[in-house]
Amino acid sequence: YENPGSPVTRRDSGGGGFGGGGGFGGGGGSAIIQTGDYILLTGTGASPEGDRPFIDRLDLKTLATERLFRSEARVYETVVAPLSDDAKTILTRFETPNDPPNYYVRELPGEAKRAVTAFRDPQPQLRGVTHQLVTYQRKDGVKLSATLYLPPGYKQGQRLPVIMWAYPREFGDPDSASQITGSASRFTTVSGYSHLFLLLSGYAIFDNPTMPIIGPGETANDHYVEQLVADAEAAINKAVEMGVADRDRIGVGGHSYGAFMTANLLAHSRLFRAGFAESGAYNRSLTPFGFQSERRTFWEVPDLYAKMSPFWFANQIKDPILLMHGEADDNSGTFPIQSERFYMALKGFGATVRYETLPFEAHGYAGRETLLHILAERINWFDKYVKNAGPRRTDSAEQK
Repeated sequence: YENPGSPVTRRDSGGGGFGGGGGFGGGGGSAIIQTGDYILLTGTGASPEGDRPFIDRLDLKTLATERLFRSEARVYETVVAPLSDDAKTILTRFETPNDPPNYYVRELPGEAKRAVTAFRDPQPQLRGVTHQLVTYQRKDGVKLSATLYLPPGYKQGQRLPVIMWAYPREFGDPDSASQITGSASRFTTVSGYSHLFLLLSGYAIFDNPTMPIIGPGETANDHYVEQLVADAEAAINKAVEMGVADRDRIGVGGHSYGAFMTANLLAHSRLFRAGFAESGAYNRSLTPFGFQSERRTFWEVPDLYAKMSPFWFANQIKDPILLMHGEADDNSGTFPIQSERFYMALKGFGATVRYETLPFEAHGYAGRETLLHILAERINWFDKYVKNAGPRRTDSAEQK
């Protein structure tokens, strides 16, 4: 919430940077815009009510800031660039849940703005989709948030199959972990192999729930599994409490560290009916010099590396999981051997598992054929093991 923003830059004569009147950041080929003793700062404007982008003027002598513009609460308007050095004229990108993004010129101060573009809705099939920012608490009191998407035609009180798509992050304290990010005022569009395409197949999406792993200094991961499961329990309880989720038809998925999360949740809980894990790492002994925010080495904390590795708990995974990996994964922590060995371990214990390799794909996927294939696999997998799942087996063979 206290992030002051980043300096606004202009492309210099060396090229590179952002075009037009200005841009964000201070990358190569760009220079910070300065007028006298003042520079401009822009940011996403995270707040308890969601993101509200802004542009400020900073006095370099006193370090005092003056707010020039801030997005209104029920719209999402970002500053693309100042069109004058004093930022009295700015270019913005404006959108709401019902209005597609378009560009405007604003004269500050004041509310007057002039449309530059008139783009139409590129995906009218999604206009029946609704979304809202939801807040809830973990059992230890940590405040969490997520964006809940509901499919076209949803009727209040109808319980749906739900997919939770997430990516855990480490925090030093509960206050930082509890801060809200994102905005419920954005226009919904999907592209590539977005999990939001599942909305068109009748799923609700509990999107990007905060999955904080909290601890001081280097110790956050000391209780990774316990906190991860608590995060997931809180998310599920909220979706059920809202009357949206059928507790017995919830799936989970993620990419990279989100895939690692997915495997760990299936290894250490029975909260989900199935998982979809893309390009993950599952054996932390194969990343012995640290990963994500973990800076301790395998030789310093071998027990931690083992506890955090779902590969070591393959015998405990009782619910279906689909593993997917690019054959040319160029990320040092997620070479394809991670999925290959995890798959073999799961097969050895008779788990319901499917492993797919994606030819020529790196850590992120790009080929049109690949993207369409992933979308089809997600729908087929979750339809079979979540949407149309029968009652859970309760015989002793299914118990951990």
